[in-house]
Amino acid sequence: MPGAVEGPNWKQAENIRDIYDFRDVLGTGAFSEVILAEDKRTQKLVAIKCITKKALEGKEGSMENEIAVLHKIKHPNIVALDDIYESGGHLYLIMQLVSGGELFDRIVEKGFYTERDASRLIFQVLDAVKYLHDLGIVHRDLKPENLLYYNLDEDSKIMISDFGLSKMEDPGSVLSTACGTPGYVAPEVLAQKPYSKAVDCWSIGVIAYILLCGYPPFYDENDAKLFEQILKAEYEFDSPYWDDISDSAKDFIRHLMEKDPEKRFTCEQALQHPWIAGDTALDKNIHQSVSEQIKKNFAKSKWKQAFNATAVVRHMRKLQLGTSQEGQGPTASHGELLTPAAGGPVAGCCCRDCCVEPGPEMSPRLSPQL
Repeated sequence: MPGAVEGPNWKQAENIRDIYDFRDVLGTGAFSEVILAEDKRTQKLVAIKCITKKALEGKEGSMENEIAVLHKIKHPNIVALDDIYESGGHLYLIMQLVSGGELFDRIVEKGFYTERDASRLIFQVLDAVKYLHDLGIVHRDLKPENLLYYNLDEDSKIMISDFGLSKMEDPGSVLSTACGTPGYVAPEVLAQKPYSKAVDCWSIGVIAYILLCGYPPFYDENDAKLFEQILKAEYEFDSPYWDDISDSAKDFIRHLMEKDPEKRFTCEQALQHPWIAGDTALDKNIHQSVSEQIKKNFAKSKWKQAFNATAVVRHMRKLQLGTSQEGQGPTASHGELLTPAAGGPVAGCCCRDCCVEPGPEMSPRLSPQL
């Protein structure tokens, strides 16, 4: 298991373009841009988030907290912060790149998808979040849109992105800020009670639910009614969508989507559940039903994005194709291309407010209180 590591130091640069060759603009927001760039020394492709210092005025504490979190973590399933440069009126965050696209896109594109596939995905998420929790870090905004594939390989690993709302637990203090994305937020957050890292475990339960049926356990156009459902932990395993799903999978979800955070499974307990650690996840193909529901319930038109993830994946495929045909240009080993978290900031971004306005699924009531 990876441990806490010393993060990159802040570096001064007269001109960032002396170090990196800027390529394409991957995303833009009110106060920042995310640029595809190549390290001139190593030829590695990276994503550089360029933030104007002026935009940070009054938000320095939030940015410092988020960078402190990213400094502290190094895990194979978490998008990494490689370097930080300060130059003139800008701050440059050098982020690891991931090129495999968003979770939902990949599932829809598959011709074959099973419970076992979902179990493997959730195992990776649980392992990464357990690592965060062991370091005293709560993510606070886990959702499918923040889970990205590392590359275009069929067996690519999944990566957790977007630490814009993450928080390090301080001894003696409690978390109480209402934040997150409605539909994935735990009941105790909505009840405005002090909460803990158990909120992440609830969100993982919601994600597992969606991965097995293609629709969310809680839904209502009216936020107040949605919150009421979540506060009561009212959800069903509806027929016919859950008829072919194992009892073990349902049991796993019930333990994570447990209303009482004291009774809710921790990541460690969830990792030991037979649906994850054993062989109870079924191999039956559920692709048709799940992909149809994903397309119906998570249409891209409903998401406000910094840029189109599909276009970015296409861009990377073109780069790879060009390399194989011409024998030149960047190779896959040079790095991976960043894709955005739908309805949120660009993936790997440190500061949520710098990228895009919250998407339609982000209730003002749950906006971060920075």
